[in-house]
Amino acid sequence: MPELKIFHKSKTGIFDEASYDEDGMITDFNILPTEIEVSPTPTLRIHSIHPKSQILGDPKSAVQTRSKVQNKSGAHALLSHIQKQQRNNHKDQQHCLFACFLSQEEPKKIAEALQDDSWVQAMQEELLQFKLQQVWVLVDLPHGMKVIGTKWVYRNKRDKRGVVVRNKARLVAQGYTQEEGIDYDEVFAPVARIEAIRLFLAFASFMGFIVYQMDVKSAFLYGTIDEEVYVSQPPGFVDPDHPTKVYKVVKALYGLHQAPRAWYATLSTFLEKHGYKRGTIDKTLFIKRDKKDIMLVQVYVDDIIFGSTNKSWCDEFEALMKSRFQMSSMGELTFFLGLQVKQNKGGIFISQDKYVAEILKKFDLVNVKAAITPMETKVPLTKDEEAIDVDVHLYRSMIGSLMYLTASRPDIMYAVCVCSRFQVTPKTSHLNAVKRIFKYLKVKPNLGLWYPRESPFDLEAFSDSDYSGSNLDRKSTTGRCQFLGQRLILWQCKKQTIVATSTTEAEYVAAANCCGQVLWVQNQLLDYGFNFMNTKIHIDNESTICIVKNPVYHSKTKHIEIRHQFIRDCYKKKLISVEKIHTDLNVADLLTKPFDGPRFHYLVVSIGMINP
Repeated sequence: MPELKIFHKSKTGIFDEASYDEDGMITDFNILPTEIEVSPTPTLRIHSIHPKSQILGDPKSAVQTRSKVQNKSGAHALLSHIQKQQRNNHKDQQHCLFACFLSQEEPKKIAEALQDDSWVQAMQEELLQFKLQQVWVLVDLPHGMKVIGTKWVYRNKRDKRGVVVRNKARLVAQGYTQEEGIDYDEVFAPVARIEAIRLFLAFASFMGFIVYQMDVKSAFLYGTIDEEVYVSQPPGFVDPDHPTKVYKVVKALYGLHQAPRAWYATLSTFLEKHGYKRGTIDKTLFIKRDKKDIMLVQVYVDDIIFGSTNKSWCDEFEALMKSRFQMSSMGELTFFLGLQVKQNKGGIFISQDKYVAEILKKFDLVNVKAAITPMETKVPLTKDEEAIDVDVHLYRSMIGSLMYLTASRPDIMYAVCVCSRFQVTPKTSHLNAVKRIFKYLKVKPNLGLWYPRESPFDLEAFSDSDYSGSNLDRKSTTGRCQFLGQRLILWQCKKQTIVATSTTEAEYVAAANCCGQVLWVQNQLLDYGFNFMNTKIHIDNESTICIVKNPVYHSKTKHIEIRHQFIRDCYKKKLISVEKIHTDLNVADLLTKPFDGPRFHYLVVSIGMINP
């Protein structure tokens, strides 16, 4: 119960100005009731307006997000109090700081955003970055020049648990109106391949260092463009004194075709100036090394991951980047490009279990029955033209969600690739096959790739094919994967572009495809300081091995396209070596055909997938 307050009588008496109504009539107090019924149950006084004395911090301050909470603020004191209570539920911390201050919905139009103070604050922060970086200048539109429109894009930034931690408003230029050769020349974005990210993590697990992550705030605004570009004033923030003027863009703006290239040029020049070298093959990789230590920096547009065998180098790099750009340090790498990364002394574990839960909930398949394998073995998929059509948009959405999941789940790779071949006119049988993949994911949601530290760092590959496995056009399916010790870094399942006339030809085409990927990994590892020669490619077909080793012309192979023959040249130069392996031990077999339970789970374990 709150303390009762003592109210003093007014010195002016009760007959003051409050006794008169709006019409000047005096209130008659003789008609008031003489008895008043009072409830025996005491009640609390309810205030429609929260007392300012109980507000933590300055009531006039801006919206407080996690990055803005200072150690001396009342919000930080509240968070410290919750942590002292040793509550295991993280929602106590998250909701107390963010749920009351951040908008949980993403507005679709500018009119909706202007009615929400949190989104207005986000838009003002974006425009403040424009002012600090001196992105544009307000001018009159020159004669003969066209203006590019602008629009606001609203996104809720979430952490790995799905909690909204920030409202982000991005002002984007409508770059689709630009014409190539007039408004821009070349387009390039510093986007690292997902294989390069897994290779980076495999190397980190082998060397035993921790990988960290940083994010550049408004990265594109740091690049300078050479073209003359004019954009309209931001919707909702038009200068009232100069409503007809436009902005001349001095630096790159999100949405412009030349923006990613300008940002990459600024970043690469800055890093090379301070002793970093770009990768020979991967231009998004920057390396710094001496005789004992090595520092690696991998860039994906404005997200940067880095690690070094010397911890002090990581601290120096973080300070270096903050001296030039506005950076936000995110600590150890835990979530990157949709991949959940867990680092410990034993190695690195990569998974997407949070994403699995999201797509199961999205397609209302949380309560479906379980399946031990992702695909049926006895009933192959066909066109099934007499069956009932299904919603093509739903089917394609499910396929797209599963394709994104294959970044860490090679166990569903073959099933997803087969189902994706029927996206034009999907039938009920195809939809049931896709649902079976989700049923399997329900049983194994936490399955992921394990990169153990105590494992050699030797490159080896496995190649296999399923002869005429496609019932539609009788084409074969190629399956290949590459390992660094026990760390699976690359895999592929693809239907061949030719119709093979024999199992030897199908295996030969698959081996040539695998050889090309091995060469890419070899060149990539040169930047890491490893020179791999005679990389083993394991093949379970004896005839294919003989064709690779024997340079004598064979009449039965003269029809094989020239682009597949370079594997002989690689073998002659001792870049690769081919070795026979038993079919039961060829793990690439997982990517060529469906299997029953025991065989399937054996192959899943063999490629290094575990369920923590």
